[in-house]
Amino acid sequence: MSAAAAIDPRDVSECQSCGACCGHSTAWPRFSLESDDELALIPAALVAEDLSGMRCDGNRCAALSGEIGKAVTCRVYAVRPIVCRDCLPGDDACQMARAAAGMGKWGEPSG
Repeated sequence: MSAAAAIDPRDVSECQSCGACCGHSTAWPRFSLESDDELALIPAALVAEDLSGMRCDGNRCAALSGEIGKAVTCRVYAVRPIVCRDCLPGDDACQMARAAAGMGKWGEPSG
């Protein structure tokens, strides 16, 4: 069973039913202020070859499991990069990623 399939739909936050920010750009999930100890907690298979950030498959972060716009989860959520921690639901980066994914604005009813 995939990690996303294991999420109970009643427990899904709007972020877990979105994931657009994690599938928006290979230039985004970069390491910046993380310590070597923090970076060591991220599996090497999920780190870009040049060690600059998370590995991406196309524009999608390799740590993202599930289907964008349906149900997603981050496989390294507890140790995700600072840039990921700083992304806030509804902020400019969120809205830009949602627009690029063809989704409505965060916080507005879908349909």
